Amino acid sequence: MSLPVLICDDSALARKAIARSLPSDWDITVSFAENGELGLDAIRQGKGDVVFLDLNMPVMDGYQVLQTICKEDLPALVIVISGDIQPEAHKKVRELGAIDFIQKPIVQEVLIELLASYGIYKADSHNSLKDAENQENISLRDALQEVSNIAMGRAGDLLARLLDVFVLLPIPNVNTLEISELHMALTSIASNDNVSAVCQGFISAGISGEAIIIFHDSSFSDMAKLLKYQEVLDDSLEIEVMNDISNILIGAFLNGLAEQIDIHFSQGQPNILGQHCHVDDLIKERESHWQKTLAIEVNYRIENYNVKCDLLLLFTEDSIDTLTNKIGYLLN
Repeated sequence: MSLPVLICDDSALARKAIARSLPSDWDITVSFAENGELGLDAIRQGKGDVVFLDLNMPVMDGYQVLQTICKEDLPALVIVISGDIQPEAHKKVRELGAIDFIQKPIVQEVLIELLASYGIYKADSHNSLKDAENQENISLRDALQEVSNIAMGRAGDLLARLLDVFVLLPIPNVNTLEISELHMALTSIASNDNVSAVCQGFISAGISGEAIIIFHDSSFSDMAKLLKYQEVLDDSLEIEVMNDISNILIGAFLNGLAEQIDIHFSQGQPNILGQHCHVDDLIKERESHWQKTLAIEVNYRIENYNVKCDLLLLFTEDSIDTLTNKIGYLLN
């Protein structure tokens, strides 16, 4: 009898990559779920004796799925596959009952070796994987969102290790926006708070844009403590804090993105867009630079601290075709 295997991930690209990485001679029946709630339904129906589980998902995330599996004593061996590679994430999922953790992007040899080490997979079985694998239909936006998810995890991990904290990672937003839509998106980030912001340009062959990090002013006190600054917090020190955090997040995110699509970004120097102002004032300063743009938005939060900062990567309209071609090979 085939072993029921469930792949639970909101990204069609990730689901396809995991399915392709499973041993071709493993006697399994593969099911897919796009969020944790659907994943739990599948497990309850007996479709997930072995579960490959993402952490950052809509409706119900991976942590909530693990908590429910434990609470209901559901018969599932869970292996977490995630772009969130923080040590604290590894610790949390193990405490919640996952048997192991694999980081994205997935490497087939690592996955097979792990399955064999737990006795879940033995070679020379019959294969029933291919039909399930071919069900996935992947869009360019989904592919870019998954690539962004992995890059976000790299940046979050670096920030977590440097500050000795746990960074709460969201699902990245990826959209092609006109200037009016971008205005609404930015306004929704901090509709009531005063903010300060840093921008940093980046360029590669055929791809260019700028990264913007928007800091909520209420975050500066905790950020300065985490960076171990002893001086009295003033505008000058806040600029130093912004530059330090921006260099970490922007550099790590761009490096994570570049590695996956085989390019190299050159980065400019960070520039202060504004301090202690409404987000509308920041928008007015940059409207001439943004007409139509491909935008990636990531909202970083730090657990147990009042720290909120929002990373926006804005690619020029001319970059979209090149970026589409670069990322296209991931869809094959």
